[in-house]
Amino acid sequence: MKSTEHTHAKGAGPLSGVRVVDLTAMVFGPYCTQIMADMGADVIKVEAPGGDNTRHISVGPEPGMSGVFVNVNRGKRSVVLDLQTEAGKAALSAIIETADVFIHSMRSRAIGKLGFSYEQVAAINPTIVYTNCYGYGRRGPDRDLTAYDDTIQAECGLPMVQQMLTGEANYVGTIIADKVAGLTALYATMMALFHRERTGEGQEVEVSMFETMASFMLVEHANGAMFTPPLGPAVYPRVVAPNRRPYRTRDGQISALVYNDKQWSAFVNAVQPEWAANPEYATLEQRARQIDTVYALLAETFRERTTAQWLELLRSLDIPAAPLRSLDELFDNPHLNAVGFFETVDTSSGPVRFPGIPTGFSRTPGRVGGPAPALGAHTGEILQELGLNTGGKAGSRPG
Repeated sequence: MKSTEHTHAKGAGPLSGVRVVDLTAMVFGPYCTQIMADMGADVIKVEAPGGDNTRHISVGPEPGMSGVFVNVNRGKRSVVLDLQTEAGKAALSAIIETADVFIHSMRSRAIGKLGFSYEQVAAINPTIVYTNCYGYGRRGPDRDLTAYDDTIQAECGLPMVQQMLTGEANYVGTIIADKVAGLTALYATMMALFHRERTGEGQEVEVSMFETMASFMLVEHANGAMFTPPLGPAVYPRVVAPNRRPYRTRDGQISALVYNDKQWSAFVNAVQPEWAANPEYATLEQRARQIDTVYALLAETFRERTTAQWLELLRSLDIPAAPLRSLDELFDNPHLNAVGFFETVDTSSGPVRFPGIPTGFSRTPGRVGGPAPALGAHTGEILQELGLNTGGKAGSRPG
């Protein structure tokens, strides 16, 4: 990777030595750059004087430090620049000169009007990897539409799939479009950095939420619709079967998937439900054709024992099974705690127990890079590193 001369000490993760200029907001872009920071990159979060709106959308220990913001912006440095001013633009240009990655979530015309389109940024730093985070790709007619997670879920078919499953069109209970798009922006940026390592060439990368989620949903749901002529609708029947749901037990609920023929045979031999004698259920291919009926029959059988009894039996048979957990329970999960998943970081507001890094590296492990920054907390530090004698101001008005 390009060597950047800056004094900010980061961890020894796989992105140690990489500097990222982060002009993203909300969750899509910040989730991408949060992972970069955890992996050792020096992520400089450039905020307007009012700050990222995510600072204020949920509870937090102090104003401007909501839980969502603190999690997706941990380990970054915040510099406040007013890009409507020449001083602010000059300071950003100076940061760009030292950077490996420039990533933003503005509309194409807006970033260009500020003077930081790909062509303008590449003129400052030709080897930079420049990542655009958009709602809709620039080549399509919807390129200027505003996009949020809910509307992109609707666009990509998620509520309609939920309707097939539950009988009612609903969003899923997580901001899945933001997070999947953030992970896509991460891998796309890393691929461009890998190309630069091989060739020395920078380039422009575009990641849009709609195209990302269309690709994501069609992994399995494209199914018969991919062929010419179509062999069926765009849907994978198993995952939208109305009876695909956690099973009621004698005293609660359980998640279990008696799926392949080995698992099916083990379950039938151990439990011996009367309906399993039907030869139409003998193979996975046969069961797949009538999967909703199979799920309904299993649901009847699961009511016969307690959750604990089923867990003991199914795990002894190597059949996937799990209790239904709340999100709060994850913080006390024995497995997560045993693997050291959570990392506690001391902050000005007290200790914060962050969800940690789900990947492992034998030589260059990442770590939670540190607390999330207060608005503009590093403006003076970063400008001083760049040799800009502005007294910490450069067109900035920290709040």
